[in-house]
Amino acid sequence: MSATPDRPEAVLADAGAAARAVALRKVYGQGDAAVEALRGISVTFRAGAFTAIMGPSGSGKSTLLHLLAGLDTPTSGSVFIEDIEITKLSEKHLTELRRDKVGFVFQAFNLIPTLTAAENITLPLDIAGNRVDTAWFDEVVDTVGIRDRLGHRPSELSGGQQQRVAGARALVSRPAIVFADEPTGNLDSRSGAELLGFLRAAVKDHGQTILMVTHDANAASYADRVIFLADGEVVDEMLDPTADRVLDRLKSLEG
Repeated sequence: MSATPDRPEAVLADAGAAARAVALRKVYGQGDAAVEALRGISVTFRAGAFTAIMGPSGSGKSTLLHLLAGLDTPTSGSVFIEDIEITKLSEKHLTELRRDKVGFVFQAFNLIPTLTAAENITLPLDIAGNRVDTAWFDEVVDTVGIRDRLGHRPSELSGGQQQRVAGARALVSRPAIVFADEPTGNLDSRSGAELLGFLRAAVKDHGQTILMVTHDANAASYADRVIFLADGEVVDEMLDPTADRVLDRLKSLEG
């Protein structure tokens, strides 16, 4: 089942949105060297859902993720996390919002090498000076399956274990939204499936909101919805995706 991309007016009216982009445009460079990475995208990401962003190389999917997460600034347009327009925030308030409302899972695990797995998981809460909810910490740790490695440092963990630690860190503060950028890119198929299953369970069992950029049709099949980008624009979306349907759609975009 496919649906047409969201209209801008729908974006503005959607009170159940975890994140939204309105007429989002991003240009890199100037003059003849300018590259328009995003061409006025308007799209809504529903709270409590798992959305994948896909498209050919250079389609703008990572740019969109970075703008939605407040890691980059748009040339024009607006980004909202819940009802907060982050494109109008000062750097100080944007940093606070990312700390309090956003979780990140990157392809590079970004763990602190001198900290144990447990200390890496609670790091966002420790930085914010917030108390760790031990019951939720235990649930996240057990869901990830990392309890027997909590006292180990990243160098003592496998790649899959490190990525599960990164996933637990992203969820332990109960953020409004988790952004995942190619989270299975450095993992073998088994570890990748474990991480995706964990993310799926976080949405299904705990109402977490996840937005994931991926090039992998199988990874996208774990999502509730897939947004397809091409040449900096949203060109299609798919609900209840399967790996085969996603792969067929990607081939048509690249053809």
